[in-house]
Amino acid sequence: MISEAQFNQELELIITNGIREDIGSGDYSSLACIPASATGKAKLLVKDSGIIAGVEFAKMIFNHVDSNLVIETFIQDGSQVKYGDVVFHVSGSSQSILKAERLVLNSMQRMSAIATKTNKYVQLLEGTNTKVLDTRKTTPCFRAAEKWAVKIGGGENHRFALYDMIMLKDNHNDFAGGITLAIAKTKQYLTDNNLDLKIIVEARNLTEIKEILQSEGVYRILIDNFNFEDTKTAVKLIGDKCLTESSGNINEKTIREYANCGVNFISSGALTHSVYNMDLSLKAI
Repeated sequence: MISEAQFNQELELIITNGIREDIGSGDYSSLACIPASATGKAKLLVKDSGIIAGVEFAKMIFNHVDSNLVIETFIQDGSQVKYGDVVFHVSGSSQSILKAERLVLNSMQRMSAIATKTNKYVQLLEGTNTKVLDTRKTTPCFRAAEKWAVKIGGGENHRFALYDMIMLKDNHNDFAGGITLAIAKTKQYLTDNNLDLKIIVEARNLTEIKEILQSEGVYRILIDNFNFEDTKTAVKLIGDKCLTESSGNINEKTIREYANCGVNFISSGALTHSVYNMDLSLKAI
């Protein structure tokens, strides 16, 4: 993953662009009927159940819009919530609260949905040594917030993007002339460019697993779209030579069985691309 400083910079970019997109030249609805001097208070109301996420991100958004807004938090990120719960109060300029409202809600609704789904997967793996990973299958320009939500839900982050880890997938291997050549070229490239990046290599079958194991310096093997029996065989072949990761259409019904095969990680794009937003609202009080 990228550094904390880089991650925070990504979050700031999300906020800046989100406010630009939503407000543009002005929030004319508020400007038209609410005096600039007016103050008010609103509550973040839960109208659903699950794991709340985005509380700290909401604070960042409010602060970006108006550093004088005051947030009183009652429920922290990662907490279980139910219908009727109040997560926080925000008070200050009425115009500022309204400017931030939609970005706060859009962000928290999606982040909470991701945290809730991730937490369900984490619970399904309880008692195993397997950890849940996210992927790059995220909403464009909202990745940092979504990966934050995965962490809040108890999961782990995979690489952030294409620049913080090497991942040789099937197309890379095919275009490079095969797995062995792809690994060798990658290691040479990292040396030539003084880059210290971990290497993950995808395998489509047991033959490719064996080929990958002939090369040194592979951090993790991605056991992609294997059935249970072949996954068990792959894990035995790999042993302690490197870490293992299962992926490919793994869902709530199959995730435990894949974990029981002995893999270190299970990655799931569904954590971020197949969720229904949690129902939240910001209500004046």
